[in-house]
Amino acid sequence: MKYNYIGKSGLRVSNICMGTMTFGKKCNKPTSFAILDKAFANGINFFDTAEVYPVPPTVETYGITEGIFGEWLAGRPRDSIILATKVAGAANGWFVPPVRHGLTAIDAFHITTAVEGSLRRLKTDYLDLYQVHWPDTVVPIEESLEALDRLVRSGKVRYIGTSNDTAYGLTKALETSRYRGFKRFESIQNNFSLNNRRFLDEIAIVCKKEQVGLLPFSPLAGGVLSGKYTPAGNWEGFRFGDYLTNPDPRMRAQAGRFAGERAVAAAQKYAAIARKYDMSPATMAAAWTLSFDFVPSTIVGATHPTQLDDTLAASETVLPAELLEECDAVHREILYPMG
Repeated sequence: MKYNYIGKSGLRVSNICMGTMTFGKKCNKPTSFAILDKAFANGINFFDTAEVYPVPPTVETYGITEGIFGEWLAGRPRDSIILATKVAGAANGWFVPPVRHGLTAIDAFHITTAVEGSLRRLKTDYLDLYQVHWPDTVVPIEESLEALDRLVRSGKVRYIGTSNDTAYGLTKALETSRYRGFKRFESIQNNFSLNNRRFLDEIAIVCKKEQVGLLPFSPLAGGVLSGKYTPAGNWEGFRFGDYLTNPDPRMRAQAGRFAGERAVAAAQKYAAIARKYDMSPATMAAAWTLSFDFVPSTIVGATHPTQLDDTLAASETVLPAELLEECDAVHREILYPMG
């Protein structure tokens, strides 16, 4: 396992981060513990969760994932784990989260309330990385950063980060922190994969120039880049197969984006490249995200411990230049398959 520092922080993390959004819905507690045990035994020290997990979030399941992780964490040395979680984004964002009666905002009240709940469920007195799950388009960034800065100075949080943000949003936050003397975002957690290269268009240059670490989520494009989604296949039991029949239109829209015709076609081409180089498609997809110098760690998920075998292999995998060129050719052929 390789280890890197996030941004300008003192967080030395495994380059494979264990995501937990399946815990409590797709995975029961014993399965979740088995996944965590295998990850930890193989050198993963970086774990990512959120107050709204598991997904899809509901009022009934809110906080379950953090609770499961907290039980597992209680049996390990706390300082051997780099633990990240997130405050639910604002209700004025891309959807209204089923948290605090749908009135969420990235203001002092909600940040303080959220962090206290997370600390309680996670059974710890501090968080290594506390992230904004998605931006607030109403509350000024100065107010958000001031509240987050207080958490760092109080010792409840070591470092802060953002997620699902834009080049403008990240730059604005960094400049605000610089001029107001607040702690800055050391990381950004955005969707980034072979099927979704949008991050390279604008935000990547901010990360490079400002030394902010990208923590990609869905490096396997929600599992599509594993090659298991075929154009005429049976998707029953798969994440986006379930989403296609979900009554929530937002879930159905995600299925259309991640597992649409062009996305599945591109994934099949990438899978063929991986097999040509005697590599698992999942290993290649995760390793591709790690080939960028602004990515200290990539976030993988699992619903069973055996699924970790391929993604763990990505930690030490260096993709040959010829393979990368073939992947770029697929991207030019099927440009932005996720839209």
